[in-house]
Amino acid sequence: MQVLFAPWRLEYILSDKMRQDCIFCDMVSSTDDQGKLVVHRSEQSIVALNCYPYNNGHLMVAPIRHVRSLAELGEAEILDVFKTLRLCEIALAKSLRPEGFNMGINIGRCAGAGVPDHVHVHIVPRFSGDSNFMTVVSQVRVIPELLSETFERLKPEFVLLKRQK
Repeated sequence: MQVLFAPWRLEYILSDKMRQDCIFCDMVSSTDDQGKLVVHRSEQSIVALNCYPYNNGHLMVAPIRHVRSLAELGEAEILDVFKTLRLCEIALAKSLRPEGFNMGINIGRCAGAGVPDHVHVHIVPRFSGDSNFMTVVSQVRVIPELLSETFERLKPEFVLLKRQK
């Protein structure tokens, strides 16, 4: 029998799933980008690694302003979020070389939003075979790299892309 260790999941298992504070607002106000896994900040949005990823390099892009849906965002905020998504695609392509991407927005808890009060976009790099037997049979995902290592791989890409603007 093989044993898969995923000690980073324990924090989630033991966490308060009904927490009242907003993880994205915490990221916005924090100066500890590495501790909060924030790989990029633009004028009106932030990019962070998902602590509980579907795949290696799973990012979330959120507007800085705390709003529930895209309908509440101003034109400049929407433009900034989507320009930031483009940067994410480029940074992930350069650093992880995925074969594709899933991008999605879940608005409201019944639609699958884990953080329903602060709209955000998920960008998940996809690789051939990333839905292997573990996902199909055991409903378990295998993430091949520590979040801290993915952070160190992605952060310089965003710095370079910001300079190229």
